[in-house]
Amino acid sequence: MFRSMKALLAVAAITLGGIAHAQEVKELNFGIIATEKAGALKQMWEPFLEDMSKATGVKVNGFYATDYAGIIEAQRFNKVQIAWYGNKSAIEAVDRASSEVFAQMIDLDGTPGYYSYLITHKDSGITSLDQVLKNGKDMTFGIGDPSSTSGTLVPSYYVFTLNNLDPKTHFKVMRSSNHEGNFLAVLNKQVDVATSNSEMTQKMKEKAPEKLEQIRILWTSPLIPRDPFVYRKDLPADLKKKIQDFFVAYGKDAREKENLKNMYRLAGFKASTDAQLLPIRQLELFKDRKKYEIDANMSEADKKAKLAEIDAKLADLAKQMK
Repeated sequence: MFRSMKALLAVAAITLGGIAHAQEVKELNFGIIATEKAGALKQMWEPFLEDMSKATGVKVNGFYATDYAGIIEAQRFNKVQIAWYGNKSAIEAVDRASSEVFAQMIDLDGTPGYYSYLITHKDSGITSLDQVLKNGKDMTFGIGDPSSTSGTLVPSYYVFTLNNLDPKTHFKVMRSSNHEGNFLAVLNKQVDVATSNSEMTQKMKEKAPEKLEQIRILWTSPLIPRDPFVYRKDLPADLKKKIQDFFVAYGKDAREKENLKNMYRLAGFKASTDAQLLPIRQLELFKDRKKYEIDANMSEADKKAKLAEIDAKLADLAKQMK
């Protein structure tokens, strides 16, 4: 009897501790990826964050980092509780930062995703992807943040890995920047070729069409799923529900619709889960498999073991995707 009473008291303490924790959440930090200058990001996101504060009853602060890694690490150590990521960086947050996907962007024109590009200046003399693949040693190249889906993962796999090339050694010079930085580098002829995406070109089409006219798209990727939003798993369940409900319902009046339009031409958000990331996980594994296949410095036994390990993971992903 005494032991049973102790057990009940222990359960009660845990339950009450959970309730207290929910009541103690007074502020949330919302991580926003650095696709462009912080001032522009704040102008785009602050109205949305203010509305989120009112809807959830918790003050929401924007956390604007210079790279994806900064937000992932901040979320890992609970300095950031919610974040907007690309799919590749969301995988890292889910795997390393005790987090989960809860929502996904919906594009204004109903497109279920976006595209990665390779771009060049129209005066560069480069008119085809074939030139880039054959003459990289004569070119400077701008790649995205290492954790960027459209800036790094997708072009790295489809353009370089599938052609048995490593962009680090293929080009005369390679530099890394965000989407805006790479676009401007091409525009100002600081690099010959760079990665970009359809979100950036759409923004330029609306805000500075004369700049977009100077850009040539050399390659377009397959469709990439729209960006996810991730929150920490240890947030109180009632607060997580409030956050997800706010996202899914947002865009009900003219003011909210205008806010969404300014946030990368969004129509709103839909509920999502970690399952959204499965195709990107698959892409990462395909890229790794190709890398090991052509590794001349690896013993055949090690290579066979590594490829078998990757194939097992790919088979597991295939089951999950069904």
